[in-house]
Amino acid sequence: MKKRKLFGFLLTISLLANLNLTSVASASEASSLIGFRAELKAVAYKTYSFFEDYTDPSTGMTYDEVRITEDGTQEAKRTSPTNIGMYMMSTVSAQQLGILSKEEAVKRIQITLHSLEKLEKWNGLYYNWYNTDDGTVKRDWGQFISQVDNGWLSAGLIVVGQAYEELRGDTSKLVKDMDYTSLYDPEVGQFRGGYDVAKGKLTDHHYGMFYTEPRVASYIAIGKGDVPKEHWWKLYRTMPKEWDWQAQIPQGGNLQYDGVNVFEGNYEYNGVKFVPSWGGSMFEGLMPGLVLKEKELGTKALGLNNKRHVELQIAYAKEKGYPAWGFSPAATPTGYSEFAATPLGTSGYKDGATVTAHATFLALEYAPESVRKNMKTLKKFKMYGKYGFYDSVNVETGELAKAYLALDQGMIMVSIANYVKDGVIRDYFHSDPIGQKPEELLQKEVFSIQ
Repeated sequence: MKKRKLFGFLLTISLLANLNLTSVASASEASSLIGFRAELKAVAYKTYSFFEDYTDPSTGMTYDEVRITEDGTQEAKRTSPTNIGMYMMSTVSAQQLGILSKEEAVKRIQITLHSLEKLEKWNGLYYNWYNTDDGTVKRDWGQFISQVDNGWLSAGLIVVGQAYEELRGDTSKLVKDMDYTSLYDPEVGQFRGGYDVAKGKLTDHHYGMFYTEPRVASYIAIGKGDVPKEHWWKLYRTMPKEWDWQAQIPQGGNLQYDGVNVFEGNYEYNGVKFVPSWGGSMFEGLMPGLVLKEKELGTKALGLNNKRHVELQIAYAKEKGYPAWGFSPAATPTGYSEFAATPLGTSGYKDGATVTAHATFLALEYAPESVRKNMKTLKKFKMYGKYGFYDSVNVETGELAKAYLALDQGMIMVSIANYVKDGVIRDYFHSDPIGQKPEELLQKEVFSIQ
């Protein structure tokens, strides 16, 4: 990793130059805001150094996971379409934050794009796991084509194409070739989870829940014209009332959008109405907002619901007596597990008293003061290391998962860039026709949580 001796000084100058002091009520508030943005940029600097040190220089593909153990560093030299997409968006973020020059960012991404052009694909879609050293499919991990993972790769390509015009021809071709119709079930109006190439079979299950991370691929597929916009309305806001196995019997009524009847249901927790995700985790709900203008356009639906989920995650931690909040799938000391604020899910995951850093940063644009406090609390657990925040901590035992995951590091990077640079990654995404075309879907919906 290159050393940049003047980074701290230049960081402060950049913050002062970019900050509109007329929008700040007082000098003390201005100072606090500058201080917080400096803290965030310092986190981003360390976080991006993970991508610098653990992205194969010949393929431009980032290792899935790195663990710090007593015996040394364990490196998982595999990667996924999501990891590749997050690496590219993290590199754009790093350039926006002044960590990389534009020339460095473009050079890095060009290597990745060259690999993507050569990787083995199925209908233009990418396998779920590749070896980072040579880009071969990691067949001992199966031959699965994932709808959600391809969606995040498409998102990364779209962002890169808008950030760097010189790369747009390459990124546009790759996205155009990604054929989402091959995973779509027109009879149900939903996507299958994916396709097993070895078995020659689509998954039996569909991605039916709306407030989950696959909605990014849904949005992109609509924007591309691969699937009709009616697909957006065929997803479940909550499961139907008669499905009594779910965590709550939802309240609400039907509304019609584009000729489709939608049950606009809601759950309730601590007297607050919300639309649930599947498990109740932060990344299901808020990860799509890294690229989709849900906060800006979905003021009566997704943006409002994102805010509710942040507030309710904080309330859930308080109710449980935990000193920190932020529940989402994360590394554990021995592996990986799903964690959540259980009541926020249709079939909620357990919380395990385990907090993950990426969940904190996903909440930045909805509760910045709470995020700043939570960052300080996480640091008291000795969660801050060479590459930024370790992946998780058990807030009851203090046990750390001394791991860095490409996905989670990417969520932290893009969240910081969007907060410090006023939604820059979302702006790039929505500058592309694929991002623009479905915007009305975000604007017109009204959740029954007003």
